[in-house]
Amino acid sequence: MAQAKTQTRRERSRELASDDTRAWTTKRVSGMDIITAQIFNSVPWLVHGFSTRKGGESQLDGERVLNLGFTEWDSRQAVIRNRAKFVQSAGAAKMPLIALRQIHSDAMHVVSAARPDPPQGDAIATREPGLLLGIQTADCVPILLVDVRNRAVAAVHAGWRGTLNRIAAKALGRMRAEFGTRPADVLAALGPGIRRCCYEVGPEVAQAYLGQFPNAADWFDGPFDRLSAGEEPNPLPWLTMMPPGKEPPPERVQLDLHQANRWQLTDAGVPAHNIATSELCTACRTDMLFSYRREGPRTGRLMAAIGIKEHSS
Repeated sequence: MAQAKTQTRRERSRELASDDTRAWTTKRVSGMDIITAQIFNSVPWLVHGFSTRKGGESQLDGERVLNLGFTEWDSRQAVIRNRAKFVQSAGAAKMPLIALRQIHSDAMHVVSAARPDPPQGDAIATREPGLLLGIQTADCVPILLVDVRNRAVAAVHAGWRGTLNRIAAKALGRMRAEFGTRPADVLAALGPGIRRCCYEVGPEVAQAYLGQFPNAADWFDGPFDRLSAGEEPNPLPWLTMMPPGKEPPPERVQLDLHQANRWQLTDAGVPAHNIATSELCTACRTDMLFSYRREGPRTGRLMAAIGIKEHSS
């Protein structure tokens, strides 16, 4: 029964994730690979890109990498040079980059001009031409939103906490309030992040998601029903047949952040065919991407950026 239920959940996930690799393009510019979502190709006034690992000025264990976050192991000067290189390669050389001090929250900022200090939060939006919005990731899901009718854009950083707090749906709500955005006019791209195959979380996460989403079970593999209900995996320790003093490892479940955020967007009214979801897993593809879960603190940060071109018609 449990196996059949898991299979059904996976089938639902495959139905939702209708995108394939053809929905994404990787272009090489100045020795760097920039990933773009083809769903945005029909928007002539838009500039966007998702960074990858190679081709930067930073040195990480003998490798030259494009680290775009101010990490302890890297120099500020190298990151600044990397950001300038990324912005130029994304086709936004004359656009100031506005990034965030990310805190795994549901806080969002609407900006109309560049700022000397980055605001604190995990989502940012604008309808001002000439500004480039950027969010950093190293496993979390980067989400770019485009209101094609009102010419507004947003960048969202969705980790498990932000996803639990419905940051994608709240970003849409804020765009509606600020710009008159209608979900039916929104295009969305969910970029590379840690996928279901590699993202293990504990029972506290399963319980939190069940408390917020009635369909949370669709986004998990593993013993979700038992862990989310708070049941002990082995109520009688002797049943584990482990030697005295030894305990079995805690049970975990695997969370699909992409599907959870995709559901939030469709539930808010964004048409499913307006959403592109990358299949790249940061933890599986550390040859191409950074993964905090796989590599630990000594890893870099990716960036997803979006903006409105100046003087666009």
